[in-house]
Amino acid sequence: MGVQQANILAGLRKDILLMQGFKPAEHYAANSGGLSLIADAFPNGAFPTAAIHELLYKGYESAAATIGFTSCILSHLVANAGIAVFITSDDIIFPQALAFYGLNASNILFVKLANEKHRLAAMEEVLKCNGITAVVGEIKELSFTDSRRFQLAAEQHGVTGFLLRQNAKNMATASVSRWKVQPAPTIDHTGLPGLSYPAWNIELLRIRNGKPGSWNMQWKDGKLQHVTGPAVVLEHRIRKIV
Repeated sequence: MGVQQANILAGLRKDILLMQGFKPAEHYAANSGGLSLIADAFPNGAFPTAAIHELLYKGYESAAATIGFTSCILSHLVANAGIAVFITSDDIIFPQALAFYGLNASNILFVKLANEKHRLAAMEEVLKCNGITAVVGEIKELSFTDSRRFQLAAEQHGVTGFLLRQNAKNMATASVSRWKVQPAPTIDHTGLPGLSYPAWNIELLRIRNGKPGSWNMQWKDGKLQHVTGPAVVLEHRIRKIV
């Protein structure tokens, strides 16, 4: 393929992505929050905004890891001027703890709705608010029709949506990406377990026009960073001692 043909093909791909709601990479390159380390997985090489992202989890541990990872992304999307909304069924989020991820609780609206139909309706309405930067909704079951409405609203109004889906069964949705985040053991610089920065195994199960993958990462110094597994660290130290 010649250079001219390659440029034409690249231009067509960019036009298709724009038609699907993806913004140019420069629109959110500064808001990567360390996701630039896995940029090859994303279309246009950057995390898609104005789109819907699903995050799957089961128990309390994975719920905490999922919310932590989502907060990492939110902290850079929202920055100082943006507004985020959390829609949950109960008090699963401690607002003051979000400061660890660089989120100011005064820039976040917390909505608690026990009824899932009410959460679905609230999620759609928030996605239609141009003044909102991002919304996180606790949504267990999601039909393809609902997910399509969410995606269209996100594209039209520029709001980035995150769906926290516990024990989800229906996997046929129009969401742009699907993630699974699990807590990972941590070791501090002295070798003591459980005393370091939050670490997770992050799986990108599906990404439209991108490349799925998995990574071990931690939140440190205001961004995500690659980490080696504790087992690898311990094995290296044991070899040095021997």
